[in-house]
Amino acid sequence: MPLSVKRPGRWTLRALLPWLVGILPMLLGLLILNWQAHRELAARAQSTAAQAVEHIDWIVSNLAGAAHSLLPLAGEPCDNAQLPLREVVTRTSFVRSTNLFSNDNLYCSSLFGPYSEPVKTDEYVDGTLRLMDGNSVTPGHALLVYLERNGKHGALTTADGDHLVTALRLIGSNTRLVLQVGPRWMGEDGQVHNDALPAFAEASMQLSSTNYPYSINSGFAAGSAWHLMQSEYPAMLGLLVFIGVIAGTACRWQLRRASSSRAELQRAIEADEFIPYYQPVVRDGDFRWAGAEVLMRWQHPREGMVRPDLFIPYAEHSGQIVAMTRRLMQRVAADLAPHAERFVDGFHIGVNITADHCQDPQLYDDCRTFLAQFPPGRVILTLELTERKLIEASQATDLLFDKLHQLGVMIAIDDFGTGQSSLSYLRQFKVDYLKIDQSFVAMIGVDALSLHILDSIITLSGKLGLGIVAEGVETVEQRDYLAARQVNFQQGYLFARPMPISDFLSATSP
Repeated sequence: MPLSVKRPGRWTLRALLPWLVGILPMLLGLLILNWQAHRELAARAQSTAAQAVEHIDWIVSNLAGAAHSLLPLAGEPCDNAQLPLREVVTRTSFVRSTNLFSNDNLYCSSLFGPYSEPVKTDEYVDGTLRLMDGNSVTPGHALLVYLERNGKHGALTTADGDHLVTALRLIGSNTRLVLQVGPRWMGEDGQVHNDALPAFAEASMQLSSTNYPYSINSGFAAGSAWHLMQSEYPAMLGLLVFIGVIAGTACRWQLRRASSSRAELQRAIEADEFIPYYQPVVRDGDFRWAGAEVLMRWQHPREGMVRPDLFIPYAEHSGQIVAMTRRLMQRVAADLAPHAERFVDGFHIGVNITADHCQDPQLYDDCRTFLAQFPPGRVILTLELTERKLIEASQATDLLFDKLHQLGVMIAIDDFGTGQSSLSYLRQFKVDYLKIDQSFVAMIGVDALSLHILDSIITLSGKLGLGIVAEGVETVEQRDYLAARQVNFQQGYLFARPMPISDFLSATSP
């Protein structure tokens, strides 16, 4: 394909685009992996907190069971209760000490026997549980105390903070855990605090026990998601880098392959180098000219006439085909309108359109402008749907086709029978003509199977009430075969080749 010389300094964005295309999938992939890592951390925080609650519930249930069993002794003399207190400590897991109190005064302990110390019952959460920063025996050493009372008497059982610390450390080996009882909390260092809870940077959550008045706070330090991605998703990270490199390389290759083509096409549009050629279409019966298909040709200033199969696909791929067709229709109107008296009324002018045109509302204005330059009814504009790009039915497409039909524009399916979507177009769109592809016409007298297909297409068009045009007619045998089956219009080298405007007008002169 002809290419123009690149001008330096114009392609800064194009130079950056491969980098952007390469980085974009990596960034998107990292965002997805980061989201997945945060979800994984949240699930782990939830699971770890649930395990911690289950274990600490077990500890507290032992305290509660011991306190409940000792409650009947509350109010009894300490000499009578001291031995049972020590027996409970001996046979009950996690229980460090047992105590009895009366009138908010602790009067008997498994450690000291008779004893006197005030009991601050108002500091027990829900009147049952308290996290203490030690006592007179072990100051600064965490204790979990359970209280159960009956009137003015009650029992106290305590668990050593080491049991709690062990649970927090072992269960939360990779997760930070904090035990909170009322306003007090304890971390994995075993220290009891009475200030604000520490904030976890990632996957922070709180899970409360359904049995006792405490909660477990869990979470992860900053950067945990990234460390998780590095340790558990290395293959995915490598794949993202690979995809980014491939995407960037493919983009760079595509730009180098297509950028000059796009620039050259744009230059040609601006220079008005795309010109119409006209191939006559003859009617059934007398085989007189009933219209013409407009074919786009590129008159390149250096390369001469460029074949349409070399530039049309590029134009469709780059989205420039719409502008090229619009300019082509303007040239056709300028060529033919001054000579409109030479044509019979209803002279068909066929123009190829693609999927891009069907998404462009301006197509209606282009057609209206085209028809306005001819006397009413003198020409019929036919838009031929090609299948190089799939035309998807939508509300906008349906509305556009309805407006075109109201304007008197006909719709035809080009090369019917060869594309993958021809039959779906019949179902999705209201069309007026089918154009039989020349590959079926060429098989007349040669291939019986193709003739069956050809006859089926002709029969189908009749049942659907559609007009039919046969392309690529080159022999009298083909012409007569189609005429015998009452094909409305024929087109091909037998009648005329595509020709420039001067030859076309000469052939139509009176």
